Amino acid sequence: MPRTLRTARLAGAAAVALAAALTLTACGSDGGGTGPAKVTQQKADSPYQGTVLNKHFDKPDLQLTDTAGQAYDLRQKTAGRSTLLFFGYTSCPDVCPTTMGDIGVAMTKLSPEERQKVDVVFVSTDPQRDTPQVLRSWLDSMGKDFIGLTGDLARVKAAAKSLGILIEDPVVNADGTVTSTHGAQVLAFLPSDDKAHVLYLSGTEEKTYEHDLPLLARGVAA
Repeated sequence: MPRTLRTARLAGAAAVALAAALTLTACGSDGGGTGPAKVTQQKADSPYQGTVLNKHFDKPDLQLTDTAGQAYDLRQKTAGRSTLLFFGYTSCPDVCPTTMGDIGVAMTKLSPEERQKVDVVFVSTDPQRDTPQVLRSWLDSMGKDFIGLTGDLARVKAAAKSLGILIEDPVVNADGTVTSTHGAQVLAFLPSDDKAHVLYLSGTEEKTYEHDLPLLARGVAA
């Protein structure tokens, strides 16, 4: 089957902010998935299985449109709440649905009370095609309470860049398919300071999210 789309993991400032011995691998997807990045060392005393960041990134100042067609201010709406943030697009053949699907499965393992304390936010890197309706339909298969945001790509790219995540403009290929290249990190923001403390690389297993989400729901320090 010919490759129609690819998702590349691009290491940026977020990689620099990790522990000194953390190593990222950058690769593209050919529709068969991507291998996990290599982590040679993590914070030994952290309760989290995700990678604990040395630098705590501010939540992006980002105003977009949600799946109900309403204005959504990321900082305002998720203030004081545990938040998982991921940038991707619905036509992605591999890393985006796999990542969001794994998070969705892990969320189902939480109690109703815990689920209400965690926001999962998916920001489209292909807003021209990812309308609010398309986003809602796609996200519903993973989590009906997942938040989908779409809108001005320049804003999305700036927000991602502030987190060390590189996003490139979608490219329409000769056969009409679309290539959207973007970083595939998931960032976890704690409610104590609304900053990103934990990072999950592409290839993170569902069991890691299952372990860490209850901690995030309780706002446990990383």
